[in-house]
Amino acid sequence: MTILVIIIILAIIFDFINGFHDAANSIATVVSTKVLTPFQAVVWAAVFNFVAFFIAKYLIGDFGIANTVSKTVLADFITLPVILSGLVAAIIWNLVTWWFGIPSSSSHTLIGGFSGAAIASGGFQTIDKGVIGLIAAFIVIAPLLGMISGTTIMILILHIAKKAKPRSAEQWFRRLQLVSSALLSVGHGLNDSQKVMGIIGVALIAFGASVDPATLPPWLRLTDMHDIQDWVPLTCFTAIALGTMSGGWKIIKTMGNKITRLTAVEGFCAQASGAVTLFVTEILKVPVSTTHVIIGGIMGVGAVKRLSAVRWGVTINLLWAWILTIPVSAILASLVYMLVELFL
Repeated sequence: MTILVIIIILAIIFDFINGFHDAANSIATVVSTKVLTPFQAVVWAAVFNFVAFFIAKYLIGDFGIANTVSKTVLADFITLPVILSGLVAAIIWNLVTWWFGIPSSSSHTLIGGFSGAAIASGGFQTIDKGVIGLIAAFIVIAPLLGMISGTTIMILILHIAKKAKPRSAEQWFRRLQLVSSALLSVGHGLNDSQKVMGIIGVALIAFGASVDPATLPPWLRLTDMHDIQDWVPLTCFTAIALGTMSGGWKIIKTMGNKITRLTAVEGFCAQASGAVTLFVTEILKVPVSTTHVIIGGIMGVGAVKRLSAVRWGVTINLLWAWILTIPVSAILASLVYMLVELFL
C-alpha cells in the first residue's frame, strides 16, 4: 500500500510539473502579442485545462488516451516498482528541461520512463512495440500536422480578411486569440491529463492483482481502465490546471519569441492549428506532445510570411530535444529501477 500511495503522489506531482512545464504551449502566443498579461493568461489556461475533464467525461464519454498509455507496457510485466521508477525518471527529466528552458515533451518523458523501467525489469519483451512505435511516429507526425494546419489556417484568414483595415483586423484577432487559447488549453488538458490517468490506473490494477480485492476500499478497486473511478481524472485534471497556474516563464520566452515574432492574427492561427491537431489526436486516441503541436503551428504560420521568418536553427535544436526525450528518459528510468530494486 505504501508504494501505491507514493506512486499516486508522484503521479500528481508529475501532472503538476507537466502543467507548468507546458503552460507555455497554451499561452505563449497570447502573452507575446500582449493580449493578456502572463498572470491573466495562466489563469485563463488553467480554467480551460479543467473544463477539459467535463468534455472528456460527458461529451466524448471516454478517456481513450489514458487507455493507450496504459498499454505501453504489457500487462503481465507491469509492477509497482516499474511504475515508480518510470515516474521518478520522468519527473527528473521534466525538471531538467524546464530549468534549461527546453520545450521538450512531458508526454514522451512519461512514456519513455515507463517503458525504460519495464525494459530494465525484463527486457524488450515487456513493452508493446506497436503502441510505442505509434507514439514515436507522432513525434514527427504531430508537428507536421500542426505546421500544415497552421499554414492552411493562416492562408485562409489572410484571404478572408484581405479587405479588412489592419487596425480593425488586429483588434478582432486580439479578441479571437482568447477563443483559440481556450480551445488549445482544452486540448492540452484532454491530452496531457489522461497520460497520468493511465499511469495511476495501471498502478491500481497492478496493486489490486497482488492483494485480495475484498480488503480494498471501493475507491482503490480497479480491474479495467474503462471502469476508472472519477477521483482519478478529477485529481489529474486539477493537478495540471494548478500546474499551469504556476507558469513556466523560461519556456514561454522560447515559444513566444525565439521561433518567430507573432502578431495577433498569427497568434490566433497558431493556437487554432494546435487546437485542431490536438482534437484530431484525441479522436485517434494517440498521446502526442502539446509542445510539438504548437511549435509546428507557430512554424507553419511564420513560414507563410516568408521562410526566413522562422528561426530554423532554434527549431533544429528543439527537434534534437524531441528525438532524445524518449531514449534519455528510458535510460534514466532503467538506472532508477536498479536503485529501487536495491531497496524494495
